[in-house]
Amino acid sequence: MYGLIGKMKTVPAQRDALIAILITGVSGMPGCLSYIVAEDSTDPDAIWISEVWDSAASHQASLSLPSVQEAIAKGKPLIAGFGERFETSPIGGHGLTSIT
Repeated sequence: MYGLIGKMKTVPAQRDALIAILITGVSGMPGCLSYIVAEDSTDPDAIWISEVWDSAASHQASLSLPSVQEAIAKGKPLIAGFGERFETSPIGGHGLTSIT
């Protein structure tokens, strides 16, 4: 499995709008096991995105899906920058089935 955890900074007061775009544009992504968008509790203009994929290749392929391309185009003007980014190797846990 392949995981990503990343922080995005939004243009001031645009966090809710970006969250709506990101959540809408993620359905039907082959190989995506989990895609979670969360508000940063200490920064009103920041969000965290946690993703789990069956492989890094599935994540890369998702970037060319029409729904993802549309979300990127709509969301790009609302993004002020990026913060931390971590690649992980998820093993399993509640809500996530281990793939062997």
